[in-house]
This record gives sequence, C-alpha cells and structure tokens, in this order.
Amino acid sequence: MPKLILVRHGQSQWNLENRFTGWWDVDLTEKGVEEAKAAGRLMQEKGVLPTRAFTSLQTRAIKTLHLALEEAGRLWIPEIKDWRLNERHYGGLTGLDKQETRDKHGDEQVHIWRRSFDVPPPEMEPGSEFDPGADPRYAGIDVPYTESLKLTIERVLPYWENDILPVLSSGETVIISAHGNSLRALVKHLSGISDEDITGLEIPTGQPIVYDFDGARAAGERYYLKDS
Repeated sequence: MPKLILVRHGQSQWNLENRFTGWWDVDLTEKGVEEAKAAGRLMQEKGVLPTRAFTSLQTRAIKTLHLALEEAGRLWIPEIKDWRLNERHYGGLTGLDKQETRDKHGDEQVHIWRRSFDVPPPEMEPGSEFDPGADPRYAGIDVPYTESLKLTIERVLPYWENDILPVLSSGETVIISAHGNSLRALVKHLSGISDEDITGLEIPTGQPIVYDFDGARAAGERYYLKDS
C-alpha cells in the first residue's frame, strides 16, 4: 500500500530564537540536524522507505530531506523542489521576535495574526530587509507580501492535486519535507479538519507523520511513524 510521509523540518535558527520566519531562508540548528537524521533512522527502522521526494525551496526543508534520506539509505531517490511547499509568508512580522511583537501589539492581535484562518499579518514592505523578491530562486514567481493560512492552502492544494497525488496514486511512497503551515494545509485537506480546528493543530519538527493510501485517497487516519 502506498504511503505519504510528511516531515516538518528540524529546528531552525529562528525557531530557536523565537522569531517569525516565513519565506526567509534560515538554516537548521545542531538540534535540527539531529532531528532530521533521527527521522531518517526511524524510516529505516520501520521499513517505511520513500521512493519519491518533494520539498520547498527553503534550506531548512531541503537539508532536512537530505539528512533524513541519507540516514534511510535513500539519498538517490528522485526529488522535486517547488515554492508552493514553502512556509506561509509572515509579511511584515518576518524577522521579529515573537515576544517583543506581543509586547508591542498585544497578545490578542498577535494570536489573530498567527492562528486565525484567514487574517494575514501586515504586508511586508517591498525591498525591505527580509523581502525575498530579489532572490534568484523566485525568479518569475509572483512573490506574496503576506499570507494567511487560507492563502497558503490556496497555493499548496493545487500543487498537491496536480503534481504530488498522481505520483502517490501510481504506487510510489512519497515523502514531503516542508513547513508547519504548508503541512498543516495538507493535513487539513486529508483529515477533513475544519477551518476553526486547523489553526490549533501543531506539527512537531522532525517527526514523520504517515498516511496510508488506497489509490487516490487516504485509507484511514494519519499516525506518527514512531507509534506504528
């Protein structure tokens, strides 16, 4: 039975520093590297070995994928990188310390920006310090200046339907190494989670989540690979 493996990247430097990251490209911490390797060892141990890989254009997700695949003896499998699996764009909050932002704007407002389904943070100023618009990896892409979870879902799901699901349906075991919010978009869709409930769902770093598939649909509910 084909399987879908979802892995959120290991701890990043800005996770550690408690800063809003979004589309900014930051690297893994030593802990993040270990989390990624542990995910790969777990796949090897459980015999859940991917045959195709998808990831974002962001270093933390790409490195997590490569570290995990190396540990699982699967570094050779085909992989595709696509911006539509990028993290949600945090707009003008990008780079800010989360606690300082709460002190400035209040807990309630920051909670709305972080956890509401369809309210995006303030837009990033074009050309600002953390604007990824000039990054060559996004050449030809209409880079957003902010995103809600709803807007993130609107770019992730068409990519899932058109590019990833056909590979899975053909019998491949697919791994997606991505981000908290792009993976939240997929889990919402696959598990039928409501707009209200999805904002409270946490995707832990470096912990493979698995869906078994029967053809083009999930056969049963998701589970953590460590619990299988």
